[in-house]
Amino acid sequence: MIWPFSRRKAPLPALDDTLWRQAAAGLPWLRRLESDREHRLRLLASEFLRDKVITPLQGLRLNEVQRLRLAMLCCLPLLEFGREGLHGWSQLLVYPQAFRVQRNHMDAQGVLHEWDDELIGEAWERGPVVLSWADVRTDIAAPSDGFCVVAHEIAHKLDALDGAMDGTPPLPRDWQKQWASDFQRAYEALCADVDDGRDTAIDPYAAESPEEFFAVCTEHHFSDAATLRKAMPEVAAHLQRFYGTPLLA
Repeated sequence: MIWPFSRRKAPLPALDDTLWRQAAAGLPWLRRLESDREHRLRLLASEFLRDKVITPLQGLRLNEVQRLRLAMLCCLPLLEFGREGLHGWSQLLVYPQAFRVQRNHMDAQGVLHEWDDELIGEAWERGPVVLSWADVRTDIAAPSDGFCVVAHEIAHKLDALDGAMDGTPPLPRDWQKQWASDFQRAYEALCADVDDGRDTAIDPYAAESPEEFFAVCTEHHFSDAATLRKAMPEVAAHLQRFYGTPLLA
């Protein structure tokens, strides 16, 4: 007799209380985290550690506390969105420092251009998240400087969940329409400032594309929400609804 095959996920690993406290103590974002949100983060981080493979590269070693901190940072943007934000990828690659990737592009004349980029983070649409450990540590040490590479890359993963990298994650229809309108208006204004050589309140890299605009604004939500609220109040309001109250406000 042939039994139907079914696969159940393993139970969530129990996170030791002492380990959790050690990891949390090193993350400034958790100092104002309410108990119910911390409970959600703990469940998400536990699921992350069960389902994702954290692979240090180039001789980097990560202990249990550091691995848990990475899981916690990756899950902070999911506190309101939920566990669905973990879908679609299975590996976190961690380099000791910024890393190089080879790029290529075929122009309209059929000429192939190749070059190297130095990156501190990358999220493949259908693959892993890649991080520079040195830059993760820098963001932890200076959490209010407007940069958070982990939040940036997780924003890309959330963006990709609906099958399109366009700066709009999966949302209810009415909210999605308002989000797209408000983000597009703010993005076009930022692009105009960058094109005219004016100083911008947020990293001008956000003008690269709508998806980078969403990711950079996400960084500000987690690391410099006041600047984002002042410069782009509608965008800040959407992100507060999506991610929850800023943890470093």
